[in-house]
Amino acid sequence: MVNPVKPTAESIARGKKLYGYDCAMCHGKDGGGKGDEAENMKMKIRDLRDPSALKERTDGELFYILKNGKGQMPPEDRGSPEALWNLINYIRSFASKKASSEDEVATPQKSN
Repeated sequence: MVNPVKPTAESIARGKKLYGYDCAMCHGKDGGGKGDEAENMKMKIRDLRDPSALKERTDGELFYILKNGKGQMPPEDRGSPEALWNLINYIRSFASKKASSEDEVATPQKSN
C-alpha cells in the first residue's frame, strides 16, 4: 500500500497528536524508544530517530503493523485509516529531523 496522505505540516501535527496518546508511552516522546512503559517492561525498542530503523519498511508495512500490532505492541484500533497514515508521516519525520541536525553538525556555519 502506498501512503495516500502527503507528509504536510498538518498531517504530521495530526500524527503527533495520536502518537502522544498511544505510542509515546513505549516509543518515547521523541521516538528514541525510551518511553516509561518500555523501561518498566524492560522492552528493547528501536530508535525511530535512526534513519536505518525504518529504512527497509514501506509505509504499507508500517500501516499493517500499526493496524494489527506486532509482538508486545497492541493494534491501533481507535484510529481511522487516515489517522494511521498521518501517524506514519509523523514517525517518518523523526529520522528526517535527526538527519537534518546531523547535517548541521557536519557542516558548521561560517561566522563573519
